[in-house]
Amino acid sequence: MPHNPDHPPAKKFKPGSPFFRLDKKPGMLLPRKENVSVPIDVQRKNLPIYQAKSQLINQLRQLHNAVLIGETGSGKTTQIPQYLYEAGIARQGIVAVTQPRRVAAISLATRVAEEKRTQLGKLVGYTVRFEDVTSSETKLKFMTDGMLLREAIGDPLLLRYTVVVLDEAHERTVHTDVLFGVVKAAQRKRREQNKVPLKAALVSVFQIHQEAPASHDILVFMTGQEEIEALARTCRDIAKHLPDSCGPMTVIPLYASLPPAQQLRVFQPAPKGCRKVILSTNIAETSITISGIKYVIDTGMVKAKRFNPESGLEVLAVQRVSKAQAWQRAGRAGREDSGSVYRLYTEDEFDNLIPMTVPEIQRCNLASVMLQLLALGIPDVMNFDFMSKPSPEAMRSAVEQLDLLGAVGRKGEQVTLTPLGKKMASFPLEPRYAKTILLSPDFQCSEEVLTIVSLLSVDSVLYNPPARREECLAARKKFTTSEGDHLTLLNIYRAFKKVNANKEWCRENFVNSRNMSMVGEVRAQLREICLKLSMKLESCGSDTGSVRRCLAHGLFVNAAELQPDGSYTALDTHQPVAIHPSSVLFQAKPAYVVFNELLHTSKCYMRDLCLVDADWLVEAAPEYFRRKLRPTKS
Repeated sequence: MPHNPDHPPAKKFKPGSPFFRLDKKPGMLLPRKENVSVPIDVQRKNLPIYQAKSQLINQLRQLHNAVLIGETGSGKTTQIPQYLYEAGIARQGIVAVTQPRRVAAISLATRVAEEKRTQLGKLVGYTVRFEDVTSSETKLKFMTDGMLLREAIGDPLLLRYTVVVLDEAHERTVHTDVLFGVVKAAQRKRREQNKVPLKAALVSVFQIHQEAPASHDILVFMTGQEEIEALARTCRDIAKHLPDSCGPMTVIPLYASLPPAQQLRVFQPAPKGCRKVILSTNIAETSITISGIKYVIDTGMVKAKRFNPESGLEVLAVQRVSKAQAWQRAGRAGREDSGSVYRLYTEDEFDNLIPMTVPEIQRCNLASVMLQLLALGIPDVMNFDFMSKPSPEAMRSAVEQLDLLGAVGRKGEQVTLTPLGKKMASFPLEPRYAKTILLSPDFQCSEEVLTIVSLLSVDSVLYNPPARREECLAARKKFTTSEGDHLTLLNIYRAFKKVNANKEWCRENFVNSRNMSMVGEVRAQLREICLKLSMKLESCGSDTGSVRRCLAHGLFVNAAELQPDGSYTALDTHQPVAIHPSSVLFQAKPAYVVFNELLHTSKCYMRDLCLVDADWLVEAAPEYFRRKLRPTKS
């Protein structure tokens, strides 16, 4: 047959080549079925891409975006997702691999599941129109580009995914072109929202683990319990599948609400030949020294309180560290000898960090400070000589809050304490908590309110290990009440007292025994102050409605209202807020709630909620709520 110059010659394969062409579409090459005698791992190593594996992984670790070009049949589509997973780059979320065609997505997923020796739909799965073969275990997901676009409508940041591979992009289908824009936007927004790629810390841990002597321990600075526990789980999972050349590692979380015995584990040396990896909040920045730390990995983020004087709300939010904090973290490495710090942000980002941490007085709610100054007899609190002067707006906002609580009287610029304010200043508490205690005799529930305020004044008394989530929820069920988190905590404290603070009971019920004991100490001090003020202390027993009514009268500034569309709005500021997933009211939709604090992550979440009636709020501050509440239908 004469050679036709208009058509390229057919692709030649050596005898015994493990490939055959699935269809006429270029690029769809899969191993020959008759070659089953060649083990799968040998087939994988025979692919051209295998020779570039380590170079590819090193490059992909350093890049936000990469374009990979390779010969048809080189193994790009089947191997890259597996390399990413095996190197730990993408284990935190899911690797999405898009294909323009349905048949390609299905057949590739089938092949990769076979190579990973797993049932299709478990570790490896696929999603195409009208068919979803995935599960909660799926980490490598092949899908048509149209399906990923549909997902992006509900989740524009594509938060479920750590890596998105847009395969066959040269075909330039409409869906693929749109996806490029969607993925780029998701990347940009995730950076803007300070969502530090957790995969970054993970990669650094295993890079060090593969190269450094086993006696060199690692300390990773992260923002909070949830992020730490998620990374700990992933590290342990990867460590099980490492080659023998890598020694074992022990992963230890460190954050405030951990039970004391677990916190002390960070000081114990790892077994010989085993590396200790500590994942910590900024608790390890200054207060403690852990010997053996040679490497520090700094995500550059911290969770801190920030007060907005305009809204009058204090929000716990993830933000950038200061340069001083960054150097402090670096100093944790090599306390006894030289050490290294890996910063998961660029030099430009480091140069743009604020030099020093903003003093707490410039970023917190000043109501408590102003109350104490007035109690000290400072004549002109608005012009007090602070070392780091807060903004005039923050000071005015604090006085307005005290005015709302009935703690101060104002004549022009002159601010004076009321008799109620003097009593409130007797308590070492936030003014709203002090007022709640002082109001409690009116509702015959002082003993219960003292307990609740004490519970809110210490670090979390509940321990929630994500790995035992179902067990934890089952143990808590007997204490949970639909009246909210405050009453649920009250039930737990009552049960704790009933068993005489038994430590075994605490372990079974995921309660932090040290923090719970501290609640008892705080409560005793507050009770003593009440007695000095000649307050009548009594218990409401099972009449918990009285407790909720009292909380509504004390915490009314932090109230939120259910909207017709099912969302919530803070009554004071009209800003959108949501119920935090950890709340017992998360699945419920109460019309009105009061909350303790706001946590800002992807949304502004209310934490520690109590179900209240609108009438109680109006009773608490008639003038204030006349302006804030929307009219109710008669």
